[in-house]
Amino acid sequence: MNNTQHNIHPNVLATIGNTPMIHLMNLCPEFNVNIYGKMEAFNPGGSIKDRTATNILVDAINKGEINKDTTIVESSSGNMAIGLAQTCLMYGLKLVVVVDPLINKHTLKILKTYGAKIEQVTEQENGSYLNARLKKVENLLKVVENSFWPNQYANHANPEAHYNTMREIAEALNNQVDYLFAATSTCGTIMGCAEYLKKHNLKTKIVAVDAMGSVLFGQAPGKRLIPGHGAGRPSILIDKSYIDEVVHITDQECIEGCHQLLQREAILAGGSSGAVVSALQKLVPSLPSNANCAIILCDRGERYLDTIYSTEWVNQNFPESNTLLKQQTLSHQWA
Repeated sequence: MNNTQHNIHPNVLATIGNTPMIHLMNLCPEFNVNIYGKMEAFNPGGSIKDRTATNILVDAINKGEINKDTTIVESSSGNMAIGLAQTCLMYGLKLVVVVDPLINKHTLKILKTYGAKIEQVTEQENGSYLNARLKKVENLLKVVENSFWPNQYANHANPEAHYNTMREIAEALNNQVDYLFAATSTCGTIMGCAEYLKKHNLKTKIVAVDAMGSVLFGQAPGKRLIPGHGAGRPSILIDKSYIDEVVHITDQECIEGCHQLLQREAILAGGSSGAVVSALQKLVPSLPSNANCAIILCDRGERYLDTIYSTEWVNQNFPESNTLLKQQTLSHQWA
């Protein structure tokens, strides 16, 4: 049998990447722009972090920094942890994940099912759960023998993984990408995309989508309920000269974006995807006619059923948003 011809992969990790692009014709129908969504939920672990996790671990294995007896220790709010858990299980590596109270129950169950050991911090450090998680990682590395920290926050194998993400987007659109909207946290995705654009002399405008209350772009830290984007400490990976515009999105706007994506495009996506949608909608009135906009939709929404997609949770935390879950449904298929 010709495995290449029949599209048979040697293992699950080989299916990471080459995710589909979708023409989102119903997201902003009142504006003359072309919107394309990069569907990272189609990765086997359900998010863009599959790319990051696998690239970092394989890079470390190739460098001799990881052997079969190594224990991987990492801080994650969810998706990176799942990506690592999947890769570690494939390689037979032990994994310890440091999480905080914002992690959702669904993600926690997935991690335990993959066999990851969970360490949860309960108090913030200098106003940030991220700082507390990283301090816990530092302590674990001292006591866990033959341990390795992927350090997604500073490891250059992180942005290197997303050079290909941008390549896929550019090739799908014949290099005609006027705007790229990407959520930021470690900033690995946006910097990997930026490196590709720079190397290939593409004139794409890069829009960084950050959470209100995140410190990545100089804002004061603030309370955030939606995990997966934004950060409580500056990114080592970011080069701000690559960024053309920054849009800060509140938790409420993030939720609204998720529900608009669901009701208008039938896409159940995670929190950062809602942030990207809201950022696009803020800028779209000022974009040139017929502009091609690529938005990266980082993960699937099942992990947010108890929060973003829960009427009870939304009404409890955002009582002013009673109409959030009553958005206009799809009608274009019957037009």
